[in-house]
Amino acid sequence: MRHKGAVCDFPRVRELSTGRGGACSIERQTERETDPGIESAVAIEAETVTCRSPVRTPKPVAASVLPEDCTRAENRRRADAELFPDGTFRSDVREFGFELSLCARLEREREAIVSRQLGCSVHGKRTLDTVLVEPGPEFDDRAAITSATIPPAAIESDVGPGTARDPTAAFDVHPERAAAATERALEVGFFAAERRGGRQLVRQVVRYPDWIGSIVGIENKPDLDRPGALETQLLTDVQLAALDRVVLATASHVTGAQLHRLPDPVGVWRFDPESGERTVISPAEPLPVETPGIEILDRAPGQTEIAPVSPAAKATLRRRIAERAYGKGWRSYDLPACARVDPEAGLPYCPWKGRLVRPAAECGPACDGHEPADAPAPDIERLRAERTPWQPDPDGRRRGQAGLDRFR
Repeated sequence: MRHKGAVCDFPRVRELSTGRGGACSIERQTERETDPGIESAVAIEAETVTCRSPVRTPKPVAASVLPEDCTRAENRRRADAELFPDGTFRSDVREFGFELSLCARLEREREAIVSRQLGCSVHGKRTLDTVLVEPGPEFDDRAAITSATIPPAAIESDVGPGTARDPTAAFDVHPERAAAATERALEVGFFAAERRGGRQLVRQVVRYPDWIGSIVGIENKPDLDRPGALETQLLTDVQLAALDRVVLATASHVTGAQLHRLPDPVGVWRFDPESGERTVISPAEPLPVETPGIEILDRAPGQTEIAPVSPAAKATLRRRIAERAYGKGWRSYDLPACARVDPEAGLPYCPWKGRLVRPAAECGPACDGHEPADAPAPDIERLRAERTPWQPDPDGRRRGQAGLDRFR
C-alpha cells in the first residue's frame, strides 16, 4: 500500500552532543593502515579526491627520485585536466575512489563482511554505498555452505531440510524464477536433489543458519559541499530501519550546521584516505529493526510518498542484503586493460597517474599513459579470505556440484 500526499512528521534535526562546557563531544578512533600497498593506494587517492596538494611527512629523499615524483605529478595533473577540463571532478569518479579506500580500511579493522553498492529497499530503489555485516552466532555454519550468495527465493521457499519436495510447488514466485533459483541453490550446495517415482525432488542440505549479526549501512559523500539528495537518502534509511545503524562517511570538515541537517540516529565518520585515519564525529544510534518501518518512495516540498513495511518484510530484506554482501564482497570491478596496473593489491591503482582510477571513465587509448594489455586478473578470493571471515571453498560447494549432476 502506498500513501501519496501524506505530510510526514519525520525527525529532521540532529541534536548536537555537548559536554558540560557546551563544546561538541567528539570521539576519535585513529589507526594507520598497516599494509604498505593499501596505504599507498589510499594516500594517492586522497590527492585526487580533495584537489589539493598532498600532505606528507618530510623525509630525506635521494635526488634521483625527485624527477620521477615530478613526472608522476605532472601526469596526474595533465590527465585530470583532460578528464575534468573545468577543474571539477565528476562526483561518480570522486566517490568511487573514496569508496574503495574506505572499504580497504574497514576490511582491515573490522572482523566483518564488507560489500558495496547493494539494494536496500522493499518498494523503492535505494542503493547503499557500503555495507558491513558483522557475524552472528551461526556464522561458521553459513560459511560452510557456500562462498556464493544463496538465492533468496530458495531460502524463502517451502523446501526444507526434511522431506524432499517438488520444486515447482514449493516456490511462491514465477515458475521461471523458481527453476533458476532451484538450479542455483543446487549449484552452490544449499539444495540436494533426488529422484522418486520418476519425479525430480529437492531438499535443503542444511537448515539455513542464524548467521547475521548487525548490519551497518554507510553513505559515502566525500564532499559535503555537494550533498545532492543526501538528506533524503539518510532519512529513507532511518525511517525504514532495516539496518542496525546508518553512517555518513565524508572527507570534508563537518560543521554544526551540517550535523543539524542530518536525521538524529545517523552517525558521522570523517575518513582521510591519505592517512588512513577514521574519526568518529558522531556515533550512530541503533535503529528499531524489529518494528514496522516506513519507506520513503518520493519526497518533494510539502509532500512525501511513503509505503509501510512490516517487520517480516524488513527481516527478509536484511537477509537479502546480508546474503548479497557475503557472495559479492566489494572488489566487484574490473581492473584496467593496461600493462602499468599491478594486480597484486586488487585495486585499480595507476602508477602513471599516481592514484586510484575509475577504469570505465579514465582508462583506455585516450589516456597518454595507456599501455595496451590484457586486463590483469587479481586473486580476489585469496585477498578476501586473508582479510575477512569469508571462506572461499567450503565443503558445501562440492556437495552442491554433486547434487546438481544428479538433478540433471
